[in-house]
Amino acid sequence: MTAFLLSLVVGGTVAGDLLKARGMRRQGAPDRFDAGALGRFMAAVAGNHLFWWSIAAYAVSFFAFMALLSIREVSFAVPATASGYAVETVLAKLLLGERISRRRQLGAALVVAGVALAA
Repeated sequence: MTAFLLSLVVGGTVAGDLLKARGMRRQGAPDRFDAGALGRFMAAVAGNHLFWWSIAAYAVSFFAFMALLSIREVSFAVPATASGYAVETVLAKLLLGERISRRRQLGAALVVAGVALAA
């Protein structure tokens, strides 16, 4: 059960982040930061289907994390979910076409090592 819940937490968070990033890249940044421009930007974001899918993925992650905390200690759950950073780094390269520097690759590897030590 722990592995299943952990995979839901990590998978939901990673999916939410990737969907949000893809949606916001399609959306673009607001032109200005006055009330009218920000209101139009928020309305456009609310109409972006990737934004809503990202919220659904985050909801899965949130409720799976709550369930995980009901059966495991927080000192295990929080470090174990950090493995998502490594998964997200790889998928950002593969799915979003991001360039991942050696420094970021090393950072993701260190996170994985830290998760292994904490688990």
